[in-house]
Amino acid sequence: MNTNTNNYRPALAFYHANAKGTGCAVKMTLHPATVDEAGTTTDGCIWLEIAQQMTVGNRMGPNPTFPRFDWDNRMTAKLDFNDICLILQVLRGETEEINDGKGIYKRTACGLTVIKFRHIIDPISGYALELTSRVVDEGEDVRVNFLMSPAEALGICEAFSGSMRLIAFGE
Repeated sequence: MNTNTNNYRPALAFYHANAKGTGCAVKMTLHPATVDEAGTTTDGCIWLEIAQQMTVGNRMGPNPTFPRFDWDNRMTAKLDFNDICLILQVLRGETEEINDGKGIYKRTACGLTVIKFRHIIDPISGYALELTSRVVDEGEDVRVNFLMSPAEALGICEAFSGSMRLIAFGE
């Protein structure tokens, strides 16, 4: 049983800013499965958050500034056990993309989110993560893309693999 009472939860984050201001940042936070004192269980998951780049920043001069990301308007997705398994299949080379390119559909009370993840080799080698969100009443799609290097993908593969015990069975 975890007796740590602080609310700090570490997260794995990657920031890909660019000079055009079209970069993106992704953050992944592990939430292990839990059982409370009343016996209520909560499934484990990884919360995925993606924020688009807001500012380019300026590292010149006496007061350098760094690129900022729009975390207030981030897109989120809850990756459950099966979703993570589908992502691991791509990362391990068992398949090139999730569900033959169709992705994972997550329906909520507010709308629909589609998570696509695929291995790419052209124009550069890497892995592409795409989230598309549609709010029910608004009808317009919002799409964010994050391209990760093979090294970043390897690290995510290892982190996700190591987290599966906690997602399935908790601490």
